[in-house]
Amino acid sequence: MLNTQSPWMTAEYEGLRDQFRRFLDSELKPHAARWRDQRMVDRSAWAAIAGMGALCPAVPEEFGGSGADIYQEILLLDEMCRRVPEVASGYSVHSGIVGHYVLNYGTEDQKRRWLPKLCSGEWVGAIAMTEPGGGSDLQALITRGRRDGDDYVIDGQKTYITNGIAADLVLTAVRVDGTPGAKGISLIGVETGASEGFRRGRSLEKIGLHASDTAELFYDGARAPVANLLGGVEGQGFYQMMEQLPRERLLLAVSAVAAMEHAIDITTAWVRDRRAFGKTLFDFQTISFRLAELATEARIGRVFLDDCIVKLAESRLDTVTASMAKWWCSEHQVQTIDACLQMWGGLGYMAESEIGRMYMDARIQKIYGGPNEIMKLLITRAL
Repeated sequence: MLNTQSPWMTAEYEGLRDQFRRFLDSELKPHAARWRDQRMVDRSAWAAIAGMGALCPAVPEEFGGSGADIYQEILLLDEMCRRVPEVASGYSVHSGIVGHYVLNYGTEDQKRRWLPKLCSGEWVGAIAMTEPGGGSDLQALITRGRRDGDDYVIDGQKTYITNGIAADLVLTAVRVDGTPGAKGISLIGVETGASEGFRRGRSLEKIGLHASDTAELFYDGARAPVANLLGGVEGQGFYQMMEQLPRERLLLAVSAVAAMEHAIDITTAWVRDRRAFGKTLFDFQTISFRLAELATEARIGRVFLDDCIVKLAESRLDTVTASMAKWWCSEHQVQTIDACLQMWGGLGYMAESEIGRMYMDARIQKIYGGPNEIMKLLITRAL
């Protein structure tokens, strides 16, 4: 790609990126094909990432993290998406979502019990919102929790849960005591190894993201201590989720732009090498001009993304702007990779090709984190 140096990038951050890139290439990438085949990343990978200080890096050192700033955190995710996308979605949920929920809303006791295990890779984290009967309408969730002495007893079902098979801690969205609407929703930390009544269903077969385990979860009188109510106050779950959504949607935009840039890089290298009718594919103007268009769109995405990252660092990223970033970047990710795949010809359609896998992986970006139609609805309301 043409130089797209972010304005917030420093020599220190560049050094961190180079170090992390070498780690990914030597320690994780060689296992990627096996993880795709087994539909799950090895537990040892989480410990290896933790050894680099890259698991839940924003968590302060007193709780086992590295105390990284938002720029370092984004940089690590960006590089993960380029080098080992097989790990990126689960990593983003664990470090970028679950770790931040506990850090931002957890009680002191919850932070001390959960964060060190999440930072070390001893535990894998997941968050369970989506139910079989509903997705984006979180206020309509029906999973119920009721007080029984010092426990909550949870009944319900969740689906499409990233890290669901591996998870040791599942932050579960629950309607407590039947209270309707947003005020009835709480997040309860279910420790899967100690929760009677919790069980995992199928590891779901997806058209992409094959190394990312995605599961159904069942709560049949599952018990969790009252001390596991995130934040210690009932009825705060919906507001906690809404407050975190701009950040989570920005993480999806990060992965989208990283994928766009990487697709253009590998495709440019391919068409410069591939020959047809006595010249390289790049020598055909229809190919080189299309790449010029794609590179320009990727630059637009990167500039927009960098502006959002700075706003997030300064606590100025609003819901509408984050929705714009998630919508625009994921739409262009899918379009860019589709256009690049075309240049690879038949090889691009093979599952063994990197661009083919990127094509399959990209499609979910327009769905999770809130479908892009919902993003447009949120933007429309602000016009």
